[in-house]
Amino acid sequence: MAVMSYRQALHDTLRAEMLRDPDVFLMGEEIGRFEGSYKITAGLLDEFGPKRVRDTPIAEEGFTGAAVGAAMLGLRPVVEIMTINFSLLALDQIVNHAAKIYGMFGGQRSVPMVIRTPGGGGQQLAATHSQNVELFYAFTPGLKVVAPSSPADAKALLLASIRDNDPVLFLENLALYNTKGEVPDGDVAGEIGRAAVTREGTDITLVAYSRMAHVALQVAEKLAAEEGISAEVVDLRSLRPLDRPTIIESVKKTSCAVVLEDDWLTYGIGAEVAASISDGAFDYLDAPVRRVAMAEVPLPYAKSLELAALPSANDVVTAVHQTLDAVGRRSVGAH
Repeated sequence: MAVMSYRQALHDTLRAEMLRDPDVFLMGEEIGRFEGSYKITAGLLDEFGPKRVRDTPIAEEGFTGAAVGAAMLGLRPVVEIMTINFSLLALDQIVNHAAKIYGMFGGQRSVPMVIRTPGGGGQQLAATHSQNVELFYAFTPGLKVVAPSSPADAKALLLASIRDNDPVLFLENLALYNTKGEVPDGDVAGEIGRAAVTREGTDITLVAYSRMAHVALQVAEKLAAEEGISAEVVDLRSLRPLDRPTIIESVKKTSCAVVLEDDWLTYGIGAEVAASISDGAFDYLDAPVRRVAMAEVPLPYAKSLELAALPSANDVVTAVHQTLDAVGRRSVGAH
């Protein structure tokens, strides 16, 4: 088991899948000669050549549509869209074509393609380059949407996504690329649609994904060390399909929940998670489900304002305190 960065895990997995399956090829802006804006594809053009590492024009709708056609004919394209913000230009190809072809063709054609794309704020890239608009895709039947938070999950879920016969939106976060962790050796794909309990706890459940799954773990460790509060952390990993049973079982155990997301509160992923908890664990709840999200504004460019708008560890701690105070459990720190 090696220790590597999230970035390296993605690179190595892409290379391994290209070596394993000649039908896997890459497309995207500046992924070849420039080696990708975030260097995920470094060295792959030299190794595999321009037929399998294709630099594209700045035309997201065009090259995403080309990938849909290639997938329908049996290839396995992995498309890199430079940021999820730019995927809005390809919304028609993703939502109206990739997601619907299998159903509209009566199962006669599959679309085995992956769209890799990073998002997230905190990099001073301003409002139109710092969004997390995964809700648009997680809302759409026919797509699968995954959001790994660790290098190990990045590898496992990228393997699963490339080998899946459905279109998969593979969400990355700019803040995660340099994070490091242990990555198992071998060729073992993860399971799309399966959340992970990354920390056991008894007092409260923290549900999160992507960058906020890291924040949830940090908060859980801080609460345990400083206040004796035992927080369980559920990392969603997959947004569609959503692993409702794992979420519900955790909340049944703790009877309290806070849902974290790196996006706007209204109509968000957290709203779906909160509704799922209400549907499946209402009788077990000791307090309303609280949600932590970013401020409902276009993300400012100024660093101080950007940080103020993004959800923080302190925001999560406050939500945990408010939830446990509401049922008189904070002072005990046990359930």
